[in-house]
Amino acid sequence: MIYDINLIHPITKARILLDAPHQMRGGTYQVGGSYEAHLNITYNYGMYYYACMGENGIRTIYGMTGAESIPILKKCADELGDDTDPNYWKPTEGNAKAGLLQIIAIAQMRPDCVWDGD
Repeated sequence: MIYDINLIHPITKARILLDAPHQMRGGTYQVGGSYEAHLNITYNYGMYYYACMGENGIRTIYGMTGAESIPILKKCADELGDDTDPNYWKPTEGNAKAGLLQIIAIAQMRPDCVWDGD
């Protein structure tokens, strides 16, 4: 299971395309990069997101603009440790933090757009 997280246009609700492909990787990714302002993150990290973002976990940012979400995402990332594991699926604080840092990068690319997911 995954959180499928996208930035969408606030009026048309269309998925946002970036000017250049990004190489950010979640549970799935596009070889060669993706133009979509999108990332999916495994539910395996959910416990960490609930602990630092409350009862809605990562879904807390859904409906927020990229700009509105950045302080929330940064605060959560700052609370998580750096214990990454090469196995993406392993639920460690560092792996969960890596996903947040990628979401922050996407939000910084298009702070005017709105998060949607699942």
